Amino acid sequence: MVLANFEIGIIGAGDMGMLYARRFKQAGYVVNICDTPDRFTELEAKHGHLGLNILRDGYAVSRRSDFIIYSVPAVNIGRIVEEYGRATKVGAIVAGQTSVKTPEILAFEKHLPDDVHIVTCHSMHGPNIDTKGQPLAIIRHRSDDRHYAMAVEALGALESRVIYLTYEEHDRITADTQAATHLSFISLGTAWSLQGYYPWLNPQFISGINNVKVAMALRIYASKWHVYAGLAIMNPLAKKQLQCYVESMTTLYKLMVAGKRQEFRDLVHEAADFVFGRERSRKKILLDDDILDQLSLSQVPKEQGRANSHLSLLSAAVCWYRMGMSPYDNLICQTPPFRMWLGIVEYLFCHEGMLEEAIETALGDRYTQAEDLVFYTAVTGWGQCIELGSFEGYRERFEKTAEFLSHKLGEGKDLSTMIIKKLTDRDEAS
Repeated sequence: MVLANFEIGIIGAGDMGMLYARRFKQAGYVVNICDTPDRFTELEAKHGHLGLNILRDGYAVSRRSDFIIYSVPAVNIGRIVEEYGRATKVGAIVAGQTSVKTPEILAFEKHLPDDVHIVTCHSMHGPNIDTKGQPLAIIRHRSDDRHYAMAVEALGALESRVIYLTYEEHDRITADTQAATHLSFISLGTAWSLQGYYPWLNPQFISGINNVKVAMALRIYASKWHVYAGLAIMNPLAKKQLQCYVESMTTLYKLMVAGKRQEFRDLVHEAADFVFGRERSRKKILLDDDILDQLSLSQVPKEQGRANSHLSLLSAAVCWYRMGMSPYDNLICQTPPFRMWLGIVEYLFCHEGMLEEAIETALGDRYTQAEDLVFYTAVTGWGQCIELGSFEGYRERFEKTAEFLSHKLGEGKDLSTMIIKKLTDRDEAS
């Protein structure tokens, strides 16, 4: 049902803002949208045919809209709400679409009038995925029952799978599901860039789970840097898991190069038992061979493949073990990268032969140890950048790697989108 005489305003006409604008317009709502004032003419020329009310700035959107959604980078949310919040229509509902809710809520509380209702949200996926069936967090922070129901009804136009959270719960879950996941994928890209080779030409990256690593890394680097920087740097809960992931990898790598075989094995198997259980070979897993076989960008014949230590995946399991955390507890708010990340970690640990091969490769293959040194360096470099809170450093590292991988980003994004859709369709059918 479309709410009568109810206009939706979107401040920020980036990829997610436009995804929301199209969905609300298709549902029958009047949609008011703006970006920075200097982009007004550009937006009219580019999107004027969509039937949206393209306005000059956030003042114009805020004055006439009944439900206002700030779809802006997390790093800018405080400044933008301070600028436009004072113009919010009396009795309106305000939401944000940032991936970190603590600074967003603080900005709303500080800069919005007291008569404004705060019911915020977060579509936990990127702009290249249809909202239908994907997780949508709805957060009631300051609202009466009537306006809260109106916000939920309007967001129903997205046809997403709704999860109701507090903003604190949201930030804890996103830290648990996204922080180390993104660090792993972006570090893989940086390691390839540092060595000057493309993974689809490397015999270590031709098997199913390695193809997932490649496709998802390319997907992330095809996106905007600030999406990942905001979560990593601005979510205080994310840093704890990032630090644990780096420390877990450091422990494993030192055991590898020191030749401490039994200590390495014991740690990996303790993590395996904790996260996946002792009977893990019988476990029903998230990814199957049918899906993995469709994920390939490799130009190397399969018979020329080379074993991989999967240090990134071993480190993930050790990190979860050390934090006393089950990744399955957070599947309710899974993002596509986390679903794929957990899927490939699980696949490795639930196939004993593959896990044994990874352990032996880590401990005995000097070529792999040299490759893993570069990956380890990339991980610690990203970890230091995040720890220092350097948005500019994050941007420079991200964009440099994206440029190196640029000619495959589109193909990787398309491939990962296809597999995410297959997983979503399978879940809906089951």
